[in-house]
Amino acid sequence: MDNAGSDGRRFDEPSHADGVGGEAVIEPLAAFRERAVTSDRGVYERFEADWPECWEAAADLLDWERPYETILNDDDPPFYEWFAGGELNAAANCVDRHLDDRRNQLAIRWFGKRGERRSYTYLDLYREVNALAAGLRELGVEEDDVVTLYMPMIPELPVAMLACARIGAPHNVVFAGLSAEALSTRLDAADSEYLITCDGYYRREDAFNQKSKADNARLRMDGDLDATVVVDRLGDALDVPLGEDEHEYESLVDAHDGETVEPVARDATDLLFVMYTSGTTGRPKGVEHATGGYLAHVSWTTRNVLDVRPNDTYWCAADIGWITGHSYGVYGPLSVGTTTVLYEGSPDYPDRDRVWDLIERNAVSVFYTSPTAIRSFMKWGAEYPERHDLSSIRLLGTVGESITPKAWRWYREHVGGGEAPVVDTWWQTETGAIALATLPGVTPMKPGKVGPPLPGIDARVVDEDGERADPGTPGYLTIASPWPGMLRGLREGDERYLREYWVDAEDGWRYRTGDGAAVDEDGYVTILGRVDDVINVRARRFNTAELEASIVGTDGVTEAAVVGDDGGRIVAYVTTRGDVDPGADLRTTIADRVAQSVGDLARPDRIVFTPELPKTRSGKIMRRLLGDIARGEEFGDVSALRNPEVVGEIESAVRKE
Repeated sequence: MDNAGSDGRRFDEPSHADGVGGEAVIEPLAAFRERAVTSDRGVYERFEADWPECWEAAADLLDWERPYETILNDDDPPFYEWFAGGELNAAANCVDRHLDDRRNQLAIRWFGKRGERRSYTYLDLYREVNALAAGLRELGVEEDDVVTLYMPMIPELPVAMLACARIGAPHNVVFAGLSAEALSTRLDAADSEYLITCDGYYRREDAFNQKSKADNARLRMDGDLDATVVVDRLGDALDVPLGEDEHEYESLVDAHDGETVEPVARDATDLLFVMYTSGTTGRPKGVEHATGGYLAHVSWTTRNVLDVRPNDTYWCAADIGWITGHSYGVYGPLSVGTTTVLYEGSPDYPDRDRVWDLIERNAVSVFYTSPTAIRSFMKWGAEYPERHDLSSIRLLGTVGESITPKAWRWYREHVGGGEAPVVDTWWQTETGAIALATLPGVTPMKPGKVGPPLPGIDARVVDEDGERADPGTPGYLTIASPWPGMLRGLREGDERYLREYWVDAEDGWRYRTGDGAAVDEDGYVTILGRVDDVINVRARRFNTAELEASIVGTDGVTEAAVVGDDGGRIVAYVTTRGDVDPGADLRTTIADRVAQSVGDLARPDRIVFTPELPKTRSGKIMRRLLGDIARGEEFGDVSALRNPEVVGEIESAVRKE
């Protein structure tokens, strides 16, 4: 393993008191360090000297039905296996084992869009998870059957995840905002014959029929569903009749109230869940995560990176439909026995101080959100957080994309009281858990830099030839050795798994993250963005090929390129046939088509009609240039383009928007 900086220094030993080039370096406060879960500066050295055995510290955070026989099986790289031979159950680790000490402690605090509140103690959670697990078995769900979950941020979603885990049925959570077409694609791809959804959900004041999308998805499927379970979210607000092989969630749970289902002992290498994420070909990838390595990595990072303890009230603001909500909204906090906050609404509804009101009322001690949200908070103004007592906050986290130094400082000053550490984290659906971040009780912070690789993670920034990039020189972020939370494979098979992620280098297999990055002389990494055609907007990852294919499918459209701007919005550049009027009607048609085929969140915020798209002489669309134009940034020399004259026309079109 290699967790040292480019010149051999340890990551916890900055070379300059004020940072490289005079940049700010902020040490953890003594008061925080004294109470931090991890405050030992020797943790990096120990993990490097004892790799991979160092990860036993993560496995020891879990309860095992059968001890594992080996920490890492690397006989068939890059098909690595963590904690092989061991058996455990994820639901038992997140619920059952806490009953002796914390049965009456709150496990989940939920807040709905219309002011509803529900709380689950660990005992409440245990009872409902068991009842649903028994109900699913009655419906025919068996071990290794994939159950798809298509719900908004309601408590029944984590309950369903844990009920599936309890009986050894992998879950496949599909974000509630995705379309019927996207759901049907994921149902078929996952070979899923069971669906848990809800009647609908609220957006602002309006009730939306989620069940109708599920019904449309069912009609589009190649296969059939054996059973569908429907949660009553809207009550009398929407009449949603049930059809054949469809069951009310509440009735199913009530019928099995008080029953106990013995947790199924799963091999550490068995599938816990599959999650679909963007692929470079436009086809979503079914990322598979194994039970033992994933849960160990998530538990360790929840404790050591986010500094979460059982007596905390912790809030990860990510939707459970995405990996951050899986890892740090459900499995991470519940595995360490803390109280996790779930919020169904948007941060500005009904007021722009909604987030700060919830933090104050619930004495939230650790808050984890995205730079996109932080930029919105900044735009709305510091007066909103300043209206509230946020002194309960001990640590702030950020995830999803790079955060600017300005946003980092605003977050710490106006939300963290100028003292709370800000842990900037980098990781992916595929990594399963945090891979790069500072350890808040150990490592100094550098605003705008995600930090060094975590202990035990061999992340490197390399050039085109796979050699280490010089400090400050942009390169490609790779991981040179396996890690516990890593994906175990893709649903689509080994060939795509190898093609999408792995390079067989001279010194061993390397995982390609798809992100550009630069590393400084202290080993701190700055993420520069995607090097493939995936964009991050609204803290979500969208594949440009999938969005562009949808746009080009619109009658009259000949070509499209999609980028994200600095406000977290989707900008689509579109060319049309000469006989087509590129007006408001076409804009509406394009936006509606994207919403239908991908989901409402993917609806372009701006559509810019242009006679051509800027291309290299080899014909590749210059999305980086289009992104610069969308963000109003300087883009430098365009003489290498095949059609440089179009750049001025595109700029003019953008300014008119």
